[in-house]
Amino acid sequence: MDNTKQMIGLRKQKLQKLNSMNIPAYPGKCNRTHKISSLLENEKEFIDNPATVVIAGRLKQMRRMGKVGFGNVEDDSGRIQLYVSREVVGTDNYEVFKLFDLGDFVEIEGTPFYTKTGEYSMKASSVRMLAKNMRPIPTVKEKEVDGKVVRFDEFADIELRFRKRYLDLLLNPDNKDNFIIRAKLISFIRSYLEEKGFLEVETPILQPLYGGANARPFITHHNTLDMQLYLRIATELYLKRLIIGGFEKVYEIGKNFRNEGMDRTHNPEFTAIELYQAYTDLEGMMELTENMISDAAKNLYGTTDLKFRDYTVSLETPFRRATMIELIEEYTKEDFSDFDRDKIVSFMKSKEIEVPENAGTGKLIEELFEIFVEENLIQPTFVTDYPLEISPLAKKKPGSDDIVERFELFITGNEYANAFTELNDPTDQRQRFEAQAKLRESGDLEANVVDEDFLEAMEYGMPPTGGLGIGIDRLVMLFTNNTSIKEVLLFPQMKKEV
Repeated sequence: MDNTKQMIGLRKQKLQKLNSMNIPAYPGKCNRTHKISSLLENEKEFIDNPATVVIAGRLKQMRRMGKVGFGNVEDDSGRIQLYVSREVVGTDNYEVFKLFDLGDFVEIEGTPFYTKTGEYSMKASSVRMLAKNMRPIPTVKEKEVDGKVVRFDEFADIELRFRKRYLDLLLNPDNKDNFIIRAKLISFIRSYLEEKGFLEVETPILQPLYGGANARPFITHHNTLDMQLYLRIATELYLKRLIIGGFEKVYEIGKNFRNEGMDRTHNPEFTAIELYQAYTDLEGMMELTENMISDAAKNLYGTTDLKFRDYTVSLETPFRRATMIELIEEYTKEDFSDFDRDKIVSFMKSKEIEVPENAGTGKLIEELFEIFVEENLIQPTFVTDYPLEISPLAKKKPGSDDIVERFELFITGNEYANAFTELNDPTDQRQRFEAQAKLRESGDLEANVVDEDFLEAMEYGMPPTGGLGIGIDRLVMLFTNNTSIKEVLLFPQMKKEV
């Protein structure tokens, strides 16, 4: 018989035994009085002034020797050794203890004390089952290779860790730190923005028309309304409606959904923050971005220097600023500031780079940037002066018909933030949407759609506004030294198992 099936069978027998004794294996109430950390942090006080306490947690280790048993009980605050004697708990209660298995959730009433070997422990006066474990938790296996301890159990397998995150957290408790840092980072961002007068709002996830980014949406159907709806790809257009409506500083932290490829920095469902501030511009967004990220590092780690892979990333302000054209010239030694499409195409062909069909000059410049520049931007860099063609929601740079007031923040070769001096001219915005619509007709499925309701809203008047979006998941990756987005998502999207 398969070992796991055999162990499940034995646990079922113990469950039946508990039932026959009229002892609930899954009671609804726990009588815990203390977290385990309280016992550990106040050891001297409990030894000098013995008191009865009740702890609860998962049984992690256990051994029984006739009339005495030992084990380790663990909650989310710590672990303590358990000592159970039949003489103390009584024959009937000791019979319950004999039905305990590793992984069971248990409640222990007793007194902290020192064992004969001097180990601080919990002496049980009674034990109770809280939840019977029916499936044995895998055992962590390790071996020493060349002087280093190497895991070789199944939960060293990365894909299995992501598919069964609950077991990953049980067997690799250090991985909890990623999600603790994530929560603290989001909490800091909220506090930072609220101190600056921003209001947190909520906008629709199900939308009759998607927009605010270049991406393909997920499509669904509402039965009662008999209409097609889309999962939002961005919160931008709804947040701008609030600026039009009279709010001056708004932000939203929430999920966006994009029906696109998956890789180490992309998940189809991801968390982002978008914020909009009236009466400011791109410079205001730069200042807010660098100060918020720098202060977050100081708050969480006490330093602006973060270790990431083999780099030390300095988040000390101010961050570097450089235009897209300047950076392309730096890494290709070619000057494309005149936006000469023929020159760009000739250069790309000389480097055996495929020229995307129907791509305009701005799209080709973006292509050069992605190929030659991105991976080199290790230290924080605000990349500015983006081509208008790839920025349909940003205001033109004064004196230029080809460039807009936009930046993207790059760190460790990845984009972390995207910001505009927002376009607030409804006529210009309509022209941009219509140009995007033509791109869609020519086969660009990620181009923006024409949103008539948003255009109508803009016609009522929108003040000068700065807008910013930051990918929370990528920021957590930076703050936790992880190169895969799956490491910072509790439940990442996975391919169907074959």
